[in-house]
Amino acid sequence: MASDATTTAAQRATGALSAREGMARQYDYWLTVLKRTWRGGVVSSFLTPLLYVVAMGVLLGGFIEGDPDRLEGATSYLAFVVPGLVASHAMTIAVSESTYPVMGAIKWHKTFYAQLATPLAVRDLVNAFIGFVMFRVASACAVFMLVIAPFGVFATWWGPILAWLSQVLVGFAFATLVFAYSARLRSEEGFGLLFRLGVIPLTLFSGAFFPISNLGPVLEWIARLTPLWHGVSLSRMFCVGQVDWSLVVLHVVVLVTLTVVGWFLAVRNLDRRLEV
Repeated sequence: MASDATTTAAQRATGALSAREGMARQYDYWLTVLKRTWRGGVVSSFLTPLLYVVAMGVLLGGFIEGDPDRLEGATSYLAFVVPGLVASHAMTIAVSESTYPVMGAIKWHKTFYAQLATPLAVRDLVNAFIGFVMFRVASACAVFMLVIAPFGVFATWWGPILAWLSQVLVGFAFATLVFAYSARLRSEEGFGLLFRLGVIPLTLFSGAFFPISNLGPVLEWIARLTPLWHGVSLSRMFCVGQVDWSLVVLHVVVLVTLTVVGWFLAVRNLDRRLEV
């Protein structure tokens, strides 16, 4: 009896459809969601970050001496802060889109239950959801990078492309991990804790606004253990043209590992949550 239940859960989690077919069958649904919600994300995804860059990088940055030795190779504070802000923005979008929307699909409008009544499996739901979140992250970061290009913050033509890919990778890591967290929550009160003790400290102390060496030896190493620091460091290295490829490999391995672990946890947690 127990083995039958385990087999059923495993079949529901993996499904009979291929991963590609499972995502393709949800294309119309997510396209409809995008058409109905894109206006609400214009300000938060594009306009607000741009104004923040102008305020922090252009206006405030004009009062800060651009010493490359103190700004991790950046020749101005604008060139220093922009790559970190975009990476932080990728994290914020990924977390926002993987919290309340996940709970809504489970608890309030029960979209996930309706989708599981079709040949779709839990894995397919997670893949399509994360795919939609990553479209939001990738498009927002791409527009952000294009808008700031005329400000002269990029040292090479290829650096912004690799920086954009690193920002997308940051989004992947946070989207999968936060999805796994959201799938286990019974109450939305847990999201307040996530934002206050997770998102805000990471935004402020992961090297986006100032070098983490300013934190002191102990807090500096704590900052190095955070996922966002790896993304900020990657994004900044590519933008300013000061690339340490051994460090790039470390950052990529950490973020990819977190993404893979987060995906498996997301599938497992959602499957357990939807068990009836």
